[in-house]
Parts: sequence; C-alpha cells; structure tokens
Amino acid sequence: MPYLSKLHETVSRFPTDFWNDSCALEELTYAIGHGAVGATTNPTIVLEVLKKEMHLWRGRILAQIEARPTWSEHALAWWLVEEMAKSGAAELLPIFRREGGLRGRLSAQTDPTLYRDAAGLLAHAERLVGLAPNMQVKIPATTAGLCAIEEATFRGISINATVCFTVPQAVAVGAAVERGLTRRMEAGLDNSSLSPVCTIMVGRLDDWLRVLRIRDQRGCEPGLLDWAGIAVIKKAYGIFQERGFRTRLLAAAYRHTGHWSEFIGGDVVLTIPHAWQVRFNASDIAVEERFSRPVDTAIVDRLRAEFPDFERAWEVDGLTPAEFDTYGATLRTLRGFIQSFHDLQGFVRDFMLPDPDQRR
Repeated sequence: MPYLSKLHETVSRFPTDFWNDSCALEELTYAIGHGAVGATTNPTIVLEVLKKEMHLWRGRILAQIEARPTWSEHALAWWLVEEMAKSGAAELLPIFRREGGLRGRLSAQTDPTLYRDAAGLLAHAERLVGLAPNMQVKIPATTAGLCAIEEATFRGISINATVCFTVPQAVAVGAAVERGLTRRMEAGLDNSSLSPVCTIMVGRLDDWLRVLRIRDQRGCEPGLLDWAGIAVIKKAYGIFQERGFRTRLLAAAYRHTGHWSEFIGGDVVLTIPHAWQVRFNASDIAVEERFSRPVDTAIVDRLRAEFPDFERAWEVDGLTPAEFDTYGATLRTLRGFIQSFHDLQGFVRDFMLPDPDQRR
C-alpha cells in the first residue's frame, strides 16, 4: 500500500474533507497533493499571500495601476482579492469537474463592511460567484447575513456561512439554507450541484473565552478552553443530522491538534492553514474516528458553569438572531476582517502613492 500522509489518510478513509485555508499557490499545491478538495480566501489571507508571493504579484499590481488611472485604492484592493480567488479557483477546477461541483470550490468572502446590509451582501455574492464556475461565497452569520444566505441559496449560489461560532448561529444558517433549497425545488430548479457549508470558527470561540477569562479574572484548569469549539461543532452536527439539514459543517480557525484529530470521521470539512497541515502530517497522532465521541460531560458542564458566553454558544436558543451581531466573538472577528481590508488598501496605497522619503 502506498504511503499516505496523515491528512491524505483522513480523507481517504473517512467522509471528512479538508480545504487549504489560503489561496497561496505553493501552499495550495501542497494541500491538493495531500488530498485537499477546496480552498478559501479573505482580506486577511490576501495580505498574507502578498507577503509570501510578492514576486508573482508586484508586476501585475503595477501594470493594473498604469492601466486603470482612475481606480481608487479600494477598487485595486478588491481587484487583488478577486484575482487571487480566480487563481485559486483555476487550480481547483479539475477537482470541481471530477466531483460534479460538490467539491473543488474556492471560497471567497463578501465585503466584511456589509455585515448589516442583506441586499449589499447578496449583490456582492452575485459578483463573486461570477468570477469562476467553481466559486463558493462567504456570507457572515449575522442578522442581515441570514437573509442574504437564504436568497443567495435560492439563486443557486453555494454559500459558506462565516463569522459563526455558536450552535444557534449554525442552526439558523442550516434553516436559512433549507428555506432557499425548498424555494428552488418549488420553482422547479435543480439543487444537485449546490454544496452549502456553514463554518464554525472553533478556535475563535476558544479565543473569546480566553479573553473573558483574563478580563473577568476567571480561573480555569489548563486545557479546558481547548474543548469549547470542539464541543460546539459536535453538538451542532448532531442537530444538523436530526433535522436533515443539507448544509455541511466546516471547522476553521486552528489552534491545536485537537482541531483536526477530534474531527476525524465526521462528514464535515476542515479548512486548515498550511503550517497546521505540515504539523498534522508530521505528528504521531493515530488517524482514527473520533468525531462521534462526545466531549466529556464534565468538561462541558464546567464550561457552561464558568462561562455564560459558552452557555450562549452551546444552547440552541442561547442567542437570538438579533444577538448574533453583538456576540463577543462576532464583534472581534468582524473588526479583524474589516481592519485587514483597510490594511490591504494601505498596502496597495504604497504602490499607488510611493513614499517619497523612501525613494532615492
């Protein structure tokens, strides 16, 4: 039997898929070689890719500035996001064709500043999905985002709900997608090639609870918070199965090896940064089914007792849709994504308006 890396063994033996959490071409090539069937991008990732692959982009950026003399830095920044998305999509297109559209997609993020604007999110989703035949579109699991997710699904867009950390958010996303799919069926439209996913940013939930531990001077045993995101996605998965939701859950925001090993065996997607892929492949962790093993009840009970925001993330009705936008992890993540886009604009500004003090 030929040698299989840990990740390749994971996807070969189980229904678990993995994506490359980047559109950097070298990293995507590595990931596909180890069994990846998708990739993702957002303004934060685009900045990281530019720093790693500037030799591929410097000439193109300068040529675009010369060719588009009226473009703003905002327009040029979005051009970069779209060009990287198209490059990644091209690498995944053979998988997309082989899998009948159910795999092989590049997931691109709508403008994070539109998180309150359902119509704006929908319009941007329609633009992004037109970039390549194998585009998946990220829409935040905010109050307005839920409306956009339903309507985008109805219009035949494979969505990826992002900025999602909790069971109530995931369940609301699953229900919104179902409404969109049902409307399509009633309109006589085909659903067979749609592949909606709902991201749960497991590590960002853990991060938020760590912020609360420090802010509120809470003491908890070492390792306890590492289980928060794992517990949430496993609970959400059970609810999705019970309710027959056709959306797959996706685990994102990696912080430790449990964010791979505990998900092996589930019919889920893991979007893994390159550095973590290398760590997982080099690890001595056995590739065995663990997804069906519930998190120890004692751990969940301690998290629920010590952190009200975990309780809100855990209970199906712990948050109302009106509260999604103000949940701590949502606020931190939206602020981070929006800041990353501002940073990207600053990056292209240095090409458009070079600092004269640095020129000789």
